[in-house]
Amino acid sequence: MHYQGVLFDLDGTLTASGEGITKSVQYALEKMGMPELGKDRKKLEVFVGPPLLEQFMSYAGFSEEKAAEAVRYYRERYNVTGIFENRPYPGVKELLEELKKKGMTLAVASSKPDKMVKIVLDHFQLDTYFDVIMGSDINRPKMTKAQVILQVLEKINFLDKRDQVIMVGDRHYDVLGAKETGLSCIGVTYGYGTKEELLKAGAVKTAASIRELGKLLGL
Repeated sequence: MHYQGVLFDLDGTLTASGEGITKSVQYALEKMGMPELGKDRKKLEVFVGPPLLEQFMSYAGFSEEKAAEAVRYYRERYNVTGIFENRPYPGVKELLEELKKKGMTLAVASSKPDKMVKIVLDHFQLDTYFDVIMGSDINRPKMTKAQVILQVLEKINFLDKRDQVIMVGDRHYDVLGAKETGLSCIGVTYGYGTKEELLKAGAVKTAASIRELGKLLGL
């Protein structure tokens, strides 16, 4: 299949952002008086990808109100320090360059707040490869991946050409968000999700490296 457009998730797909995210979750849990829940940073990798509010609710058993408080603490650390404890996966820049050369429309659709997504991509000089960059609206803490994807599709004028677009992400949230909006999804297993998680959610293919991803995208 030759795709005209590719939508990328950010965390765990373009950049390895686990350190900044997990350390900021630790900070929030400590502030909430539950430091023991944050002892194992590996376990906190479940926070990479999904919307923070619902993740704090399911992980720590917080009410929506307490989860919102935890998100505020998280941002205290993340927005200053955590955001830069992050790096692009090797080969990402080259992949984007090649896709651009082929004339593809490239976009980012992330659950991370819109402003943060733009700061990260600008910091790593990846922003120039994308026609549209979108994260979630900070005033809509329950905004879903599917809602972000729909806004991106509208901006790149692909709402009625969805069969020509593919989503690329590393967690089942990406696959399900794509499915809900009528897109297929390639799951990358070099991020924070497992092959099993991605295939179970309905990913059409999985890629274990940036190189494999390039092949699946027709390079």
